Amino acid sequence: MNRIVKRLIMLFAVVLFVFTAGVSAAQAASPHFKKGGSPVCTVSISGSTATTTCRAVITGLGGEDLRATVTVSGAAVYQCQNGGGNTAPGQNKVVIGPAVAPTDISGSAIKNGNLTLVTNPAVLTAPTTVTGAEAGCPNPNWTGVNPVITVTSISLVIEQPVGTIIFSCSKSDSNGLKGTVSLACSA
Repeated sequence: MNRIVKRLIMLFAVVLFVFTAGVSAAQAASPHFKKGGSPVCTVSISGSTATTTCRAVITGLGGEDLRATVTVSGAAVYQCQNGGGNTAPGQNKVVIGPAVAPTDISGSAIKNGNLTLVTNPAVLTAPTTVTGAEAGCPNPNWTGVNPVITVTSISLVIEQPVGTIIFSCSKSDSNGLKGTVSLACSA
């Protein structure tokens, strides 16, 4: 073969390699939720504590480490208790939180660009007591007791690599979120 043909073959091989590598990188950089895998969070409430864990199934991920951060906020309503131990309903919602729970996942746990994500629980806890003024009691001599907590907002931010947001998901409802909660996401 002459030198020109050899150079053309070599040039073609280099161009093909660069193009193929570029396609692979582009495919790995298109994360999305699998069908039926959009983020769903479970909110469990027990007394003055609410625990929120989220789950999602993601594909199209690269091999870098991933971080998913759940942030939960809420409110608590207290009973008003006077010095004699009598109680009456409080009038105010006392803002609680936010509670933040990051979950770090090693790139080695991502198989063929796929990951079933289950986050660490975000635990939101209301103080056992608050001042009478905070609880909306008749006068400052009362104390807010027996909190009933409500989760009002959930946020899930997914980063890959850590520091680069690939999904920002959330749901809020001033009347409260409980049980299974589907989040709305933007890329």
